[in-house]
Formats: sequence, C-alpha cells, structure tokens
Amino acid sequence: MPHLNLEYSDNLPALNVDVLLLRLNHALVGSGQFADEADIKSRAQAFQHYRVGIAPGERAFVHVRLAILGGRSVEVKQQLSNSLLEVLREATTEHTGVDLQLCVEVLDIEREPYAKLRLPG
Repeated sequence: MPHLNLEYSDNLPALNVDVLLLRLNHALVGSGQFADEADIKSRAQAFQHYRVGIAPGERAFVHVRLAILGGRSVEVKQQLSNSLLEVLREATTEHTGVDLQLCVEVLDIEREPYAKLRLPG
C-alpha cells in the first residue's frame, strides 16, 4: 500500500512511462502520507483497444487509480489527487494534436481484510 495503476491509450508515443511512474512515486513520497517509500507499488498498462467518446478525431487518455488504506480525510485525498494530476499534466505537455484527457481516482482499501507480507532480499 499504496497501489498506483497507470492506464493510458497507446497513441501517446512521447510518453516516457518509466520516468512518469518514478515521478508519480516521488509525488506520493513527498505527500508525507506514506511512511516507507518501498511500500509504494506502481505499474502501467497501455491499451491498444479503446474508445474515447463517439466523435471522430485523435483522442487519448491517461488515468491514474490510486488505492490507499482507508481512514484519510477528503482533503488529504484531494491533495493526493491534485499532486498526481499535476505530474500527469507536466508529463504530457508534448502531446499536441490529440485531445487528451487526464484523470486521477483515489480509492480506499478496507484496512481490516488487507494483508501484506514483505520478504526482504
């Protein structure tokens, strides 16, 4: 915890996903909400088959889903969402000519049934 899922349309060739994941992780560490940076797990998936709306024209999306243990205030969730959205905005400034939608979603994980085991190397 937290778990960050980055989903994006595959028509964004200038998107450097490795760098973007690192920057998103840095934003989470910088929030002060997570005690151990090694707890942050992020992954990305590009979609070849997608549709944005119904109009013709080049459209794209980048969507972050952040799942965190429940109990944080709405204000904290909004701060996390806004900081991640800003990282997305900065990472996608080179994507001109495409109608691009950036989204961030923050979800709660129930604390009681959540289980985790870390096996150090």
